[in-house]
Amino acid sequence: MPIARRTALLSGLNLLAGAGIATLAAGFGRAGAAAKSAPEHFEFTLTDDQWKARLSPQAYAVLRHEATETPFSSALNSEHRKGTFSCAGCALALFSSDTKFDSGTGWPSFFRPLPNAVAQQTDTTLGMVRDEVHCRRCGGHLGHVFDDGPKPTGLRYCMNGVALAFTPA
Repeated sequence: MPIARRTALLSGLNLLAGAGIATLAAGFGRAGAAAKSAPEHFEFTLTDDQWKARLSPQAYAVLRHEATETPFSSALNSEHRKGTFSCAGCALALFSSDTKFDSGTGWPSFFRPLPNAVAQQTDTTLGMVRDEVHCRRCGGHLGHVFDDGPKPTGLRYCMNGVALAFTPA
């Protein structure tokens, strides 16, 4: 019986998660990814030392070096109150709780970002082509978007919980 694409992807990510976030950040982060284009300029910028002081080590690895948190590790997976999910790096509002859904993947998922909140670029790390999602204001890595989400968009914005902050309405 064939394995579903999502199941295969999750199995691979679970294996990678076991290798540790530091390994992912070092091997596949911005500093080591030759496939990335020239650095972009964002309206909210900090020095590397300022980012390290502002963020937890795990949030720094994800937001600044494109690591991936361990699936099912974020408290935001079970956050069901009305409110707004913002960038943990710069506090830009990114997603409304009205667009959140349980994708079963282990990461907070949404079917639509707020207007002018995120930007996307092609990510060719890990031997596959994906659409990376980052905060349009600070450039922080949030996760990836896939075309297997629910109506009305059919999209699944699969975000790292540690890259988000939740504010109840």
